[in-house]
Parts: sequence; C-alpha cells; structure tokens
Amino acid sequence: MTVFPEGWDSEARLTGRWVERRPRRPEVAARLRTETRLLPWLAPRLPLTVPVPEPVPGEPHAVRHLLVPGTPLDGPTAADGRRLGDFLRALHTADTATAVRHGVPDADAVRAERTAETGDFRTRVLPLLPAALRGPAAELLDAVPPLPADTLVHGDLGPEHLLADGGHLTGVIDFGDAHIGDPAVDLAWALHTAPGAFADGLAARYPLTPRLRARALLWHRLGPWYEVTHGLDTGDEDTVASGLAGVRDRLGPPVPR
Repeated sequence: MTVFPEGWDSEARLTGRWVERRPRRPEVAARLRTETRLLPWLAPRLPLTVPVPEPVPGEPHAVRHLLVPGTPLDGPTAADGRRLGDFLRALHTADTATAVRHGVPDADAVRAERTAETGDFRTRVLPLLPAALRGPAAELLDAVPPLPADTLVHGDLGPEHLLADGGHLTGVIDFGDAHIGDPAVDLAWALHTAPGAFADGLAARYPLTPRLRARALLWHRLGPWYEVTHGLDTGDEDTVASGLAGVRDRLGPPVPR
C-alpha cells in the first residue's frame, strides 16, 4: 500500500491498482461522492485522462479510482500548455445544467460561498497584514464575490493536479473543487506562475481575453489567503507564515509576461 502526499481535504492511498480517497473532514465526503457522479459523465468529453471514481465497497464515505498514470507536472513546456488549453476549452464548454444535476455546486451556492470566504478572510487574515497592504487587500476581497459563475471549472488547477507521462502532460486529477464558477480560476496558475512558454502554449489553444487575464490575476492573488486560513484552522504556524508571505508578494504589481 502506498500513501500519497498529504492533501488538505482527503487522504489518498494506493491499494493494488486502486487509488482510495477518504475525507479528512465531514464536508469533504459530499465532494467525493459528487466526483462519482460527475466524472463518469465528464471523462469521455475531455482530451486528457481523468479519474473515474466509484464508491469503495462497504465504506460510504470513501471513493476509489484506477490509478491515473504519471507524476506531477514538472518543467511544463509550450506543448504542455497547448494540451491544457485543449483540455480547458473542452471542460469550460461542458453543459452546466447537466453538471449541476451530477452534483456540482451551482452559481447561487458558489456566490454564497465566495461571500462567506471573503468575509472570513477579512476577519481573520486582513488584520495580520501590514497596514500599508490592507487597502489593496480589501479591494481584492471586494472584487471577488461579483466575479462570474457561469462555467464548469476544475477549481484547483495547479501542477500537483496535472500529471505527465512520457515527458508530456497526459492527465488531470482531483476534481473535488469542481463547481459552476469563473473560468479564470482555472487560468490563474497557468498565466501567473507557470513558465511563459507554457502560458503562451495555452493561449494558442484557449480563447483568452483581456478580461479573463485580469480576473485570473485576481484569483492568483487570492490563492495564498486559503493557505493562511488552513494554517489557522489546523494550528500550523509555518503554514500561516508561508501563506502570509504569499499574500504580501502577490499583492504587489504583476510581473510583466
């Protein structure tokens, strides 16, 4: 049995040919069950391999799927960017009404969650920032709740959830945060952290607009706030410090691309 690196929401372990995932918190169990309904419908529509989970027999809160080959994407290339662009174009044009029937949070639920999350950030994270950054930080928190919620998105798309096999991007895993949201959330890492060649490759296959790019920067800047609250919730001072460093760094001017 192989236990994968610790995740925030679930524990994953390899048992034979199956990856078994168990929730770390009660509310995560519902997300895992949603994956068992969403991904059998969605997988055939996507150009990269994704897991197709099913319930673990005898364990109502656990799911399993066949191992998706590959290792976390390292050194993403322009070709990888083009592959991700094709993947996101397919994902972001999936029928939202059908996705909601398969269990993903709808637009109203997503907007309510955004409001709650940014309120929590305002209460618990904003006071931890230097006074000079609290104004720009508050503006960021004001900008997030009204963002669009009209597209099926992965919701947590970074290199740890992108798999490469044979030197090329081949798979995408962990759809526990899939929801009806802003397509720009799936572009945040690709446009603002990944190598420029990767971002250019994605842009060659995905219809980027100036508004999408601007919203992706907002989501990029918001990312470390989740790390801070996770550290506060778990009592992990190192995670809090790392998250606050990320918040401070990303509130600065964008790096030219």
